[in-house]
Amino acid sequence: MKNKTFPVSFEVYPPRSPEHGGALREAIDYLARANPEFISVTFGAGGSSARDSLGVLDYIATATEASPLAHMTCVGNTQQEATALIASFVEAGITQFLALRGDLPQGDDAPRGDLPHASDLVELLMNLKGNGSAIDRVAVAAFPNGHPESTTPNQDIDVLLAKQKAGASLAITQLFFLVEEYERFVESARAAGVTMPILPGIMPITSARRLERILELTGERAPRELRETLESAANPEAQKSVGIEWAANLTKDLKAMGAPGIHLYAFNQHETVLSVLEQAGVR
Repeated sequence: MKNKTFPVSFEVYPPRSPEHGGALREAIDYLARANPEFISVTFGAGGSSARDSLGVLDYIATATEASPLAHMTCVGNTQQEATALIASFVEAGITQFLALRGDLPQGDDAPRGDLPHASDLVELLMNLKGNGSAIDRVAVAAFPNGHPESTTPNQDIDVLLAKQKAGASLAITQLFFLVEEYERFVESARAAGVTMPILPGIMPITSARRLERILELTGERAPRELRETLESAANPEAQKSVGIEWAANLTKDLKAMGAPGIHLYAFNQHETVLSVLEQAGVR
């Protein structure tokens, strides 16, 4: 594939059942051929365990030339539990992590654990690295349009600064739909002292139904143009084309403004995200 100078990366999740494992491995093989900076793997899906995530990470590391990056959540865990989990990943050769808080435990009395914030997990990872653990990179999440729990406009920037202070060296954003949203967030972060790269996360929206589901889960707002174009598309293939074109144009705009790369949420498929990169002219 052409033009491999613009960095790209992908996110996949563990298969929801064993019979989906083969399809995921095939998708990873195709994604790896795009020469990504890394392929990240979410921390379980549909109740799956760390073992499921580790199995996918191990496949990336041993069967492809791509670098695996492990998602890891911390809320509700003790420091001892988190340390043991990190050690199991490092022992398996996984040295890059995306430190996330994770979903809050349900109920007012549910324990938050020793690591209630993502910055606490970053600090733990960096302490382990300082003590000789083979940890190469700690990334964190960023929210251009605000985390659903944010109470003030500056809170997301303050949280990102805390993660950087704890030792994070890369931020990956939640999805967004307009280049201005990313640009505005980066300008605010830089003005506040955030110096680490802020990698834009893009999710190709390939159907009106998927759009509504994503908005429900994330609290994001979709541009009217995208919503109306998806809804008026004649069939599923036409809706898919709309989503690919929107994501490709966004990728081109981000590249033109100097973004440090693009991170694509792949939904465990390769065709859509690779089509985005091809239409954008970056692969």
